[in-house]
Amino acid sequence: MKKYFLLLFIIACSTIGIAQTDTSLLYLRFPIIPSFKLTNIADSSYFTKDNLKKKKATVIMVFSPDCEHCQEETNELKAKIKLFKKAQIIMVSPLEYSYMRKFYDEYKIADYPTITMGRDPSYFFGTFYKVRSFPSIFVYDKKGNFVKGFTGSTPVEEIAAAL
Repeated sequence: MKKYFLLLFIIACSTIGIAQTDTSLLYLRFPIIPSFKLTNIADSSYFTKDNLKKKKATVIMVFSPDCEHCQEETNELKAKIKLFKKAQIIMVSPLEYSYMRKFYDEYKIADYPTITMGRDPSYFFGTFYKVRSFPSIFVYDKKGNFVKGFTGSTPVEEIAAAL
C-alpha cells in the first residue's frame, strides 16, 4: 500500500513540475479595464479607474514623451480629435513628472478635455500590456471591455474605427 502512495506522490509531483505556466497576456486573460492609480499631470492629483467617465469608450495610450513616434501619434490624435468625441483618452508614461509636464505643456494637452495624461511610476500598464514598443494603444468599449490593441505608430482612423 505504501508503494502505491509513494508512486502516486511521485506522479503528482512530476506532473506539477512539468506543468506549463500561463504566459498569455494579462489584458487578454482579464479583458476589462484594470484598476490603476496614476498621477494626473494637469494637477498632480491621483487618477484611478473610478475617475473614468461611465458609458464612454476608453483609449489607453502607453507612450514616452521623448519618442518621436509618440509625438507624431499625439499630433495626429489632436488633429483628428473629433473622431474621439465619444471616447476618453488616457495617455500614460512611467517617466519622471518633469518630462511629462514639459510634453503636456508643449503639446497643449490641457486644450483637449477628453485627454488625461498620467504618470505611471510603477510601470503597471507596461507590465499589464507587456509593452514592447511605444506608442502602444489599447481600446475598450463603453462597457469597459477590451476591443483591440495597437503597437507602434497607428493611423488614428484605425484606432477610431475600433471604438
